[in-house]
Amino acid sequence: MVNENWKKSLPISGIQEIKPVTGGDVNKAYQVLTAQDTYFLLVQPDHDKEFYAGEIAGLKMFQQADILSPEVLDSGEIDGDAYLLLEFIDQGVGSQADLGRLVAKLHHYHNPNGQFGFSESSSATLRYDNSWTSSWSELFVQRRLDRIAKAIMANNLWNQREQEQYNKVRQKILLVLSQHDSKPSLVHGDLWGGNHLFTKSGQPVLIDPDAFFGDREFDLGVSLVFNAFDNDFYQAYQKEYPLEDGYELRLNFYKLYLLMVHLYKFGGIYAHGVNQTMRTILEN
Repeated sequence: MVNENWKKSLPISGIQEIKPVTGGDVNKAYQVLTAQDTYFLLVQPDHDKEFYAGEIAGLKMFQQADILSPEVLDSGEIDGDAYLLLEFIDQGVGSQADLGRLVAKLHHYHNPNGQFGFSESSSATLRYDNSWTSSWSELFVQRRLDRIAKAIMANNLWNQREQEQYNKVRQKILLVLSQHDSKPSLVHGDLWGGNHLFTKSGQPVLIDPDAFFGDREFDLGVSLVFNAFDNDFYQAYQKEYPLEDGYELRLNFYKLYLLMVHLYKFGGIYAHGVNQTMRTILEN
């Protein structure tokens, strides 16, 4: 919880109030109020300022790609807690089709050096290695899926049979991806329903990225898990940037990724979804 020292230490003059707001399950979030302006403050207790390096790099890359996202105003550390100070965006209502077109625009921004990865490690719970590689399978399967699978087993959330099923799924994913021409698009990295909003004028905004250069289908598969995007979103995306044949199966690879993350973080409530998605991959 922030205290009076935060009012003195933040690079904002005339702070009248710092009040808690909804900000997800990773950070503590606050609205910082002055007489003239409002700011958005994220705080990660007991971490140094490097905690937000990945998110900052992602937001700056979004702006480089002309993707509407919150402006980074400052970051640092106060009382042993990391903080990220962002532009506050007043929210309104907008079109899912416009959001689909924005994500397509994001994915059209390709890494000019042809490499997958990112300049910073992932800001996700498991801190994936984003070192540059020419192989999408290496980045996705070896550094992400395998890392999550190992963590799930270590937490006794899988039995040996489920681990063996994962090994079969892993081989299927590697085979299918070897036959697919992945391109290193700029991806959001955590595209669930809570990580976008609309401005008062209805413009879509992408927030809370865990960005990297990867196969664009990663974002779309992740987006399917919680049914937060409607048909207008997907139809508009397809019109702007059509997916290649076979995408219906491949999207399940990235659904599996997010479901495995949630199994690791939140436990057995996600076991059915993980096992069902693994069966779908093996049966198609």
